[in-house]
Amino acid sequence: MTKTLEDRIALVTGGGQGLGQAICLRLAQEGCHVAVADIKQEIAQETAALVAAETGQRAIAITCDVTDEAQVSAMVARVAAEFGRLDVLVSNAGILIAEEITEFAAEKWRAVMNVNLFGYFLVAKHAARVMKAQRRGAIIQINSKSGKKGSYKNSAYAASKFGGIGLTQSIALELAEYGVRANAICPGNLLDSPLWRLGPHSLLKQYARNLGITEEEVLQKYIDLVPVKRGCTYDDVCNVVVFLASDQASYMTGQAINVTGGQEMR
Repeated sequence: MTKTLEDRIALVTGGGQGLGQAICLRLAQEGCHVAVADIKQEIAQETAALVAAETGQRAIAITCDVTDEAQVSAMVARVAAEFGRLDVLVSNAGILIAEEITEFAAEKWRAVMNVNLFGYFLVAKHAARVMKAQRRGAIIQINSKSGKKGSYKNSAYAASKFGGIGLTQSIALELAEYGVRANAICPGNLLDSPLWRLGPHSLLKQYARNLGITEEEVLQKYIDLVPVKRGCTYDDVCNVVVFLASDQASYMTGQAINVTGGQEMR
């Protein structure tokens, strides 16, 4: 049976762990050969090896800081050279720092914008050059429900994600005539992800501190906000990634699709 994305070439930034790793695996399961890009070389290599072992698809690891244009240009050039083309870009690399607006250090605010918005611009710019020339391609940004509605004590992240939707729509308008589509996915809270759970700067810890409640209370608070009463999962997001990357979405471009369990409907 032919797979949905048979023999297509995908590049996933921030692909070494968490949602990025899940996207790499799912795209490979659907038939893609995958370039796993991450700022951390070791986890990019580990994920590429995992993808190859579990799916039998070709996978390569690329170390890349998406805020460095020379590295981004080299990354896209390597994918094009090794695979001959680039069919799918998933711009997933991102960071989150949450602070009260009056206390937000300027360098921290700028860092969030630099990775989440400027980094997305750089990756899309260089991928678009390849896709425009081949007159085919799908650019997918992993955005957030915070790209649709302001986020409490989380201004840098929300601003970067609002900007990401505007950038996605602009790319879509520019590249439509070349057969290249650009869409964004706006997930709800991935409550079981490393971003929420791991390390001293996990979202659970940041939000517990900012809200003055326990981590368990934070979890319940965010579950209670969702009409379907659960957090977003990697599979929820990957299902939409595969659809947007496929020919089934050939009439969809410039969209920012909510995957929020009904929490966000705009």
